[in-house]
Amino acid sequence: MKSSSLSTPLLCLSLLVLTACGKGKEQGPPQMPPPEVGVIKAQPQSSPLTKDLVGRLSAYRSADVRARVAGVLLKRVYDEGTDVKQGQLLFQIDPAPLKAALSAAQASLAQAQATWTNNKVTAARVRELAPKGYVSKSDLDNALAAERSAAAAVQAAQANVQTARINLGYASVTAPIAGRAGQQQVTEGALVGNGEATLLTTVDQIDPLYVNFTLSVDALEQMRQAQSSGNVTLAEPDKASVRITLPDGSTYGEPGVLDFSDTTVNPATGAVNLRAVVPNPRHNLLPGMYVTLKAQLGQQHKVFLIPQQAVLRDTAGAYVMTIGADNKVMRKDVTLGGMAGGDWVVSAGLQAGDQVVVSGVQNAKVGAPAKPTPWHPAPVAGASAAAAPGSTAHAR
Repeated sequence: MKSSSLSTPLLCLSLLVLTACGKGKEQGPPQMPPPEVGVIKAQPQSSPLTKDLVGRLSAYRSADVRARVAGVLLKRVYDEGTDVKQGQLLFQIDPAPLKAALSAAQASLAQAQATWTNNKVTAARVRELAPKGYVSKSDLDNALAAERSAAAAVQAAQANVQTARINLGYASVTAPIAGRAGQQQVTEGALVGNGEATLLTTVDQIDPLYVNFTLSVDALEQMRQAQSSGNVTLAEPDKASVRITLPDGSTYGEPGVLDFSDTTVNPATGAVNLRAVVPNPRHNLLPGMYVTLKAQLGQQHKVFLIPQQAVLRDTAGAYVMTIGADNKVMRKDVTLGGMAGGDWVVSAGLQAGDQVVVSGVQNAKVGAPAKPTPWHPAPVAGASAAAAPGSTAHAR
């Protein structure tokens, strides 16, 4: 009787253990929920065609101020490094020898005029006597020849006077253009213009300025191919613009306009030379400076603007993560066409409506499920609440 009474509780306990084990096998380990990622819907749009380049500034006009006559330099009239006007006196060369040369030329002119007057009177008298037979034909010819020679001598003397007067004017060296006068190259007391036009200083016009830069042949060919396919519209030379970035990282306030594009390739660099005109009213920029610039050369069509943090790179190139129709993560290799603000311009690799992962990229695994939610840029610190809706322009 005792053994039967003990076996009953043991049997019940065994049944409970078996039941608990069976339930554990049916449930299995708990499943982790799919990671949540922020996505935007890629939509094709137009974006400016920009190129980040390096250029060098040069003066709009640059004129060498040289001594055009020989003489001793007496003084410098201008202040070095200051702005001068066109025609302003810069240097004074000793005018005394030039004044003496002018006086000598004027005296020679007076002598030639007196000789011409005497010969003219003699020729007139001979003309009156020749018809009456009082002078020979030979005397008449000699008188007329002397008159003509004297007239020619007067013209030569007049030219010498004009030359001497011009040389005397060159003793006062003036600015050929308006601009900023540079450093004096020759000191006072030096003999200048003796056999060569001695450089005295340089005047540069620095408002506006030229910015010279180059574009590689490969980039130019890519733009032309994109234009032929209709994906790019290149701007006219007078409508393409440039923006200069200053050494401190700030953007120069005055935009420039492209005004020259060379028709040949520079054999030394293998690139095409370009030039833009940049206003410089406050003279913040100086010739010779190297600057970085962003050139807007036209419009790109049917491209996608993708936030910078959504674009990843590896040895194969640039790519983005997208969420497919089955909510699984996919990798898509993309072709980048530069930056537009804080976004990458994707010219190939995406289709309209693709859900591109922007936030939570580190949790997205190719082939694994993910939970997409609309992504919105973080509001800028201090920005008003009214500015927030405008920040969702990517998800158009």
